Amino acid sequence: MNTQDNPTILCLATYFKGEEFLRECARREWRVLLLTEEKLAAKPWPRESIEEVLLMPDLSREADVIHAVSYLVRSREIARIVPIDEFDMETAAALREHLRIPGMGQTTARHFRDKLAMRVRAHERGIAVPDFVPLFHHDTVREFMQRVPGPWLLKPRSSAATIGIHLLREADELWPLLEALGDRQSFHLLERFVPGDIFHVDSIVSERVTVFAVVSAYGQPPMSVSHEGGVFMTRTVERGGPEDVTLQAVTRELAGVLGMVRGVMHTEFIRGENDGRCYFLETAARVAGAHIADVVAAATGIDLWKEWARIETSSPASAYRLPDVRSGYAGSVISLARQEFPDTSTYDDPEIVWRLDKEHHAGLIVASSDPARVRSLLTSYARRFKEDFVAKLPPPEKPSA
Repeated sequence: MNTQDNPTILCLATYFKGEEFLRECARREWRVLLLTEEKLAAKPWPRESIEEVLLMPDLSREADVIHAVSYLVRSREIARIVPIDEFDMETAAALREHLRIPGMGQTTARHFRDKLAMRVRAHERGIAVPDFVPLFHHDTVREFMQRVPGPWLLKPRSSAATIGIHLLREADELWPLLEALGDRQSFHLLERFVPGDIFHVDSIVSERVTVFAVVSAYGQPPMSVSHEGGVFMTRTVERGGPEDVTLQAVTRELAGVLGMVRGVMHTEFIRGENDGRCYFLETAARVAGAHIADVVAAATGIDLWKEWARIETSSPASAYRLPDVRSGYAGSVISLARQEFPDTSTYDDPEIVWRLDKEHHAGLIVASSDPARVRSLLTSYARRFKEDFVAKLPPPEKPSA
């Protein structure tokens, strides 16, 4: 393990993830402290890379975390604080400001956690977003629903993925939901539902410059998969195509507009089927879930977890250099499975580079230099997955990872 003279990085983790981030920090001779929840103590964290695992009952209790870390720094000098997951961002930002540690502060963090804040900021700078309204003044909400035709989406402002989203087809559906939310209704927004194809851009920012970005397309909107069941699918879009060019440019603009200095971003857009226009949906200053980072690595050779760690531990910050990028293509198919241990051995194409090893889940990643081959394999596998594996559960009320 590293000597006492090496800098210390404190990583917050409400969920078990980011093992390669922790390993890379240790490889770069930083002392790694992991603050996680007691229920995750037995998870297979890379303990050979961690100097100490610190446990608390609940990392969402921000005041308790600030007290605990303030006690910790009486005997430890912490140079960086990093949230491994999106749900730790606000606490990490509060810790940085309280302890005056460099990194994203609370105001900027809201642009990457609060769907209302990021929409307002993007809209003010001329970036297209679906029509939206905050749920503050009810007469303003009524006027919005009269002016903007439905359907609409009721969204939590600070959730992730599709958790807590409601699709409303009639205006009268909103008010019982707001009544049930009570004092929590102001923590939501209402947005025009835009049907269309959804894309995501996974990028790396170093000293306010977007040094890497790869554009991918979902097979089905994640909300459809979450609420209706089916197969989750994503694939790299063709480089130099209209979506690639447009969405890379908008993502670079967003990084500046929202105040990203250094780190990783996962940004989602929708191309409206009625007008062909690309609308910004949301972004997060984190590595994407659903094994999207594995797809990015298969296509480009870039490990987003590893590069994020390299950026956080570069000294000076301007010393970071992106490795060589491979211009390949990759895609994934993932679904819940009826079987406890689904057998994917009959899927034997040479393009398969990864298989998901998780109970009641089936998943594959394919990679090729030919985007048409990737698209063809995914289409075939999605159809076969529905017959071989797919199970359906009610949409989750809270994230599981």
